[in-house]
Amino acid sequence: MDRTTPPPVNPSHAQSDVYEQGVVEAAFLWLLRSIAVGQSHYAVEGIVELEQRLTTELDGLMSSLDWGWQACEKALPSSDPGVVFTAMVTAMRSHEKTRIQQVVEVGLANARTIKGLISALGWLPGELVQPWIERFLTSKDLNHKYLGLAVCSVRRENPGEQLNLLLQREDCRSHAKLHGRALRLIGELRRQDLMPALQEAMGASEPTVVFWASWSAILLGDVAMVRNLQSIAFHRGPFQAQAIQLCFRALPIEQGREWVSKLASDAGQIRAVIQALGALGDPHAVNWLIGKMTEPLLARPAGEAFTHITGIELDKYQLTRAAPEGQLLNPDDDVSDAHVGIDEDENLPWPDAAKVASTWRSHGQHFLVGQRYFLGKPITADWLKNKLTRGTQRQRHAAALELALVDPQARLINTRAKMSG
Repeated sequence: MDRTTPPPVNPSHAQSDVYEQGVVEAAFLWLLRSIAVGQSHYAVEGIVELEQRLTTELDGLMSSLDWGWQACEKALPSSDPGVVFTAMVTAMRSHEKTRIQQVVEVGLANARTIKGLISALGWLPGELVQPWIERFLTSKDLNHKYLGLAVCSVRRENPGEQLNLLLQREDCRSHAKLHGRALRLIGELRRQDLMPALQEAMGASEPTVVFWASWSAILLGDVAMVRNLQSIAFHRGPFQAQAIQLCFRALPIEQGREWVSKLASDAGQIRAVIQALGALGDPHAVNWLIGKMTEPLLARPAGEAFTHITGIELDKYQLTRAAPEGQLLNPDDDVSDAHVGIDEDENLPWPDAAKVASTWRSHGQHFLVGQRYFLGKPITADWLKNKLTRGTQRQRHAAALELALVDPQARLINTRAKMSG
């Protein structure tokens, strides 16, 4: 053979490479989307665009389910959550029980992989997922039960009597992760009939159980339960941010100010104070926030809190400045956070404190002291629904929580759920 002639290409190898690359692309797009749903600069349109790109990659794998599955199976040992997502979607589309069970086993291996597994079961159509939810909830394996509850949670689907039965079982109540997810689901679905289960769980020794019992009780209308979350809101830990977001929205504004003062007495909690002020929506705090905009480590979160209260977008009104040279990532990232590598301030604008102060002098008189505000307006169901459609992702998360507190009958909207058709 002429040495200048390339060797013949094995068609099966070429085809295999195409599908393997498809798995890589789909896994990467899933990761991008999983990050984007929590970011400050993404709105619905941007998430939908990512989902459409992901759908295109998944459709490519579905063009031959056998080839697509082989590529997924080859990638599964990587334990990448995006691969687990892609493999589960492919396995479910194939209707092959052994394939589904294989992905479930890999997905349940650790806290990272299970996210891809739950996400896939939230992504797929209900007719594919429902029989498996029932199978998981009735399984003897407590990890399967947890998976079933988590899928109900992301889909906001009511497991009905299965949830009641699970909460009555001693082995389930002894499994803190499972018990916590069941208690969380009570609040998300507004299961008023299960308030006694929340009250009982508040006496547990497991912090996860106590947190979710109190969190759900507040969503069911028992605002007095914020006292159970005060210590969590005041100390760094895995539930601090969630406690702050709920408590400072549920508290009356005067009590919220008292909590802010106590929280501010700890110099190491200033970022938490800023987050609390944004959630409280108190215009009385705006001048203090503007002062924090001069401190590089606090400037961007202070700017975000300012916008959450006033509705004044820094970029839109040209109230920004260039990033200071040599600025490092946020040093306060919590090592217990699964997304520790993601700087939560990264996509926030850098506020120009002088320009913001000037703008506030012009607009501040329109805000009433003692009135809570959300993005510049008093909190009403109509305004919150508007921001659920038009806001950025963090604004949408906040609007959903506020709306649940305003309307005790409505389910807590999952603002991380699939948005495209």
